[in-house]
Amino acid sequence: MEQTANLPEPVRPTKKQRELLSFIEEFITAHGYSPSYREIMKGLGYTSVATVSLHINNLIRRGHLQKRNRSARSLELTNPTLDNMPKLAPKQLKASEEKWLVEKVELFFSEAEKSRSVSEREMDQLYVLTGALKVLGLEGAANSFISRLSEIKKRSADGHYST
Repeated sequence: MEQTANLPEPVRPTKKQRELLSFIEEFITAHGYSPSYREIMKGLGYTSVATVSLHINNLIRRGHLQKRNRSARSLELTNPTLDNMPKLAPKQLKASEEKWLVEKVELFFSEAEKSRSVSEREMDQLYVLTGALKVLGLEGAANSFISRLSEIKKRSADGHYST
């Protein structure tokens, strides 16, 4: 059962607490789950897990954090900021991984181009693959596939999809 009732009104955090809140928010954004106390300790250069626990408990009391079910990795920010939205660094992939990925996407496009009619689901998959290339920083490859997508869509039974 989540602890959401009777949350205290947040009290402005100290500089150290803001650093901790930023670390937790960035970690959650990057990983999709909250950091362990040990990860916080290492990430912020604290010398003990007890220090982390003390700071976490103070932030809970001040209304900036809450724990779900008192389980591991259950920290949640009560008022996350929009400043820490996911920031994907382009070129997260090695050159060999980029090549492999583009070759795999190429296979999907080749199959679609060979087909007389492409289903709506297949078109959606091609759009998703193209978008994924953009997100990963492969703009050039994504743009080349976008022009091919337009051709596939035109050719596919005058814009009608097969089922």
